[in-house]
Amino acid sequence: MFAKPFRVKSNTVIKGSDRRKLKADISAAFPSLSADELSELVPNKQELNVVKIYAHKGDAVTLYVLHKNPLFFEVERRLYPTVYALWHYPALLPAFRTWPPVLQKLIGGADLMLPGVVVPSSGLPHVKQGDCCAVTVVNSRAPVAVGTAAASSAEMQSLGMKGRGVCVLHTYMDNLWAFGDKSSPPSLPEAETEEQGVSEEEECETYEEEEKEEVEKCMGEEQSASETATDEACCGIEELSLAEEEEEEKGEKCNEEQEKDDQKTPQEIMDALLLQCFLHALKSKVKKSELPLLTSTFLRNHMFSCCPSGKQLDIKKSSYKKLSKFLQTMEQQHNLVRVKELTKGVESIVEVDWKNPELRSFNVPETDVEAASVQDGDGDGDESPYHPPEITTLYSVSARLEPLFVDANKRKGTILQPAEVRIVISTLGRMQECYQVVFPGQVPTTKKGHIEPIDISVASRGSNKKVTIVKNLEVYGLDPAVVATALQHRVQASTVLQPVPGAKDKVLVQIQGNQILQVGNLLLDHYQIPRKYIQGLDKAPKVGKKK
Repeated sequence: MFAKPFRVKSNTVIKGSDRRKLKADISAAFPSLSADELSELVPNKQELNVVKIYAHKGDAVTLYVLHKNPLFFEVERRLYPTVYALWHYPALLPAFRTWPPVLQKLIGGADLMLPGVVVPSSGLPHVKQGDCCAVTVVNSRAPVAVGTAAASSAEMQSLGMKGRGVCVLHTYMDNLWAFGDKSSPPSLPEAETEEQGVSEEEECETYEEEEKEEVEKCMGEEQSASETATDEACCGIEELSLAEEEEEEKGEKCNEEQEKDDQKTPQEIMDALLLQCFLHALKSKVKKSELPLLTSTFLRNHMFSCCPSGKQLDIKKSSYKKLSKFLQTMEQQHNLVRVKELTKGVESIVEVDWKNPELRSFNVPETDVEAASVQDGDGDGDESPYHPPEITTLYSVSARLEPLFVDANKRKGTILQPAEVRIVISTLGRMQECYQVVFPGQVPTTKKGHIEPIDISVASRGSNKKVTIVKNLEVYGLDPAVVATALQHRVQASTVLQPVPGAKDKVLVQIQGNQILQVGNLLLDHYQIPRKYIQGLDKAPKVGKKK
């Protein structure tokens, strides 16, 4: 499950109620843990983090991290301990022993096959199919893998120790292990009880031959059943056994890269992320037609959107501390941009060196390549045109008026058309008004209350400076950034996007000067928004007649 890198969705500190629930869940899943051992795994006063991730196949997994080490992971509401937890409590799960060479194959994503299991004199551990179990190597009790039993102990013996033994979920040296402090297994030697006639080397060679035969059987049987997950595991065993040397070289390179990252300070890591987002934004976001571009707009609309998923861009955590200092470095040391203060206290990017070798050699990450933006008012003809929504006034049956609609089989919350209401009641003033918004090709959205009109107003800034403010564009499916760009091209004035105070996920467009007339023409003519849904058009400056 963690043989390939995963994506972090969130990382938060656990709440008190969730901490108590986690303790109860661990106690129920692993009843052999004493109260003291449980308190060591989930301490009451130490910080415990809940990290939600997506595995490379899209599985949603929750990690519980203590002292930077993941101790448990939860998949489909079932808890599993990691190798970090098992190294403290090696007897927590029943364990199957195998040979050290097999570990490399498990790390690559293969399951543990029964021919590779070393059966002790006391017999196999008692497990049922689906039980959580661990895997250890010969001469050590420290678990190196965690998974579920593919069959019960009795079934394994009845099959002649052939077939799949343990479906491996997590191993030592996989990406979940790398999420922690990357420590090695502790030295936990097991008792010397080997009285076997075959040496370890001969036993291991015998396992290799039997395993290859088993893999071929698995592949032959499961191709007809089209169980792709099992096929991948079987194929993984064969590929890893044939290309073991190549994987070791790749693993060494990855370890070297990870060691380099570990040697960097958080400040250096943030500096590198800042430079990456800066180059990404210049190469794939900024156009020559947008220059001059306000530095604040460049950061908010371009650099933040180029930040890789799972990471957060924070200039205050970098060595630059301020955007102006970072851009000054990019201008003086890298010669990438030229920044100028066009108005007092407001800096803008006025020039970009598109032929800069550093910029030209930068490769945009494939996962962050976005589709071309749509809805640009003055854009090219290739972009899909904007279609205004269809808005309908509806009425909802309230609790107080429900008795009036009993005969019509209309209950509380039922949405009615005005014509339906007139059949039952003539007074509409007592009904609860709703509205419905229908975008082409999308499911209709119905909300209670009145729809907010697009609000256009003029505000004063300074002694004799005016700005036009446009709000509520999102209600009508308009992207404020696209509208701002279209207005900037029409009136040749700078535009700024700002969050609406007191409103979540809403942005207003601010443009220099009294531009009500131009904003109105754009909304009415280009976007075809009905006039009744636009507020403030009457405040447009009137053109006087020349005498």
